[in-house]
Amino acid sequence: MPELPEVETTRRGIEPYVAGEKIREVIVRRHDLRQPVSEDLPEIEGKKIKAVTRRSKYLLFEISDGTTLLVHLGMSGSLRIARPADPWKKHDHVGITLGNGRQVRFHDPRRFGIFLRLKEKEPMGHSLLRGLGPEPFDEAFSADHLKPLCAKRSAAIKVVIMDARIVVGVGNIYASEALFRAGIKPQTPANKVTKPWLEKLVASIRTLRDFLHSEGEPGYFIQMLNVYERKGEPCRICGTPIRHVVLGQRSTYWCPVCQK
Repeated sequence: MPELPEVETTRRGIEPYVAGEKIREVIVRRHDLRQPVSEDLPEIEGKKIKAVTRRSKYLLFEISDGTTLLVHLGMSGSLRIARPADPWKKHDHVGITLGNGRQVRFHDPRRFGIFLRLKEKEPMGHSLLRGLGPEPFDEAFSADHLKPLCAKRSAAIKVVIMDARIVVGVGNIYASEALFRAGIKPQTPANKVTKPWLEKLVASIRTLRDFLHSEGEPGYFIQMLNVYERKGEPCRICGTPIRHVVLGQRSTYWCPVCQK
């Protein structure tokens, strides 16, 4: 599944091509995604895309008629800029042709994505966005924020920090890596993690910023991961074999020496 930095990379990559552009045509080739593509999507034809923003892993296209396109990439989805004459790929489901001759195409082989038109004046009140926790880089995300929430949870700390109601955008790779950098064993019950350790964890989660290079490319593909998918390999710090366990139905990796 695309994680927060990849979604932000997508936003940065497409916004220069779409912001301020008039929508000439909307093409929907398949409606049956995780939620059906909005039937009234063609009503945005003739309107302009004012901006592209992001909340958690949702991309939000602000339309000049006051509506918002909410896009989620699901498990395998992507957005790309194409030319209208370019051949459509097998799993291209939605296309938006712009006044500048470009076309935004939504590609989703597993059809777990979302492409909805929201009519709410305040889109953050929509059920998919309401109740989300702070972004990792927001001032609201802190040890003071985490401590009372963790105090109520006996679940593993890794499971808790992947809960979007606690903090958004911490996916499986980043959770494993952040816990390693903070020195916290991922199975530790959340209510047993003290505030000083939560401060280390917050600092580690904030280093998600390092996964996104200034050129807009996802950094973890070329960054040396410390634990993720390194089961049995020596820890880069102490040499102890990395261990693996499944937590919350997700593969989890840790060093039994560096993480307490």
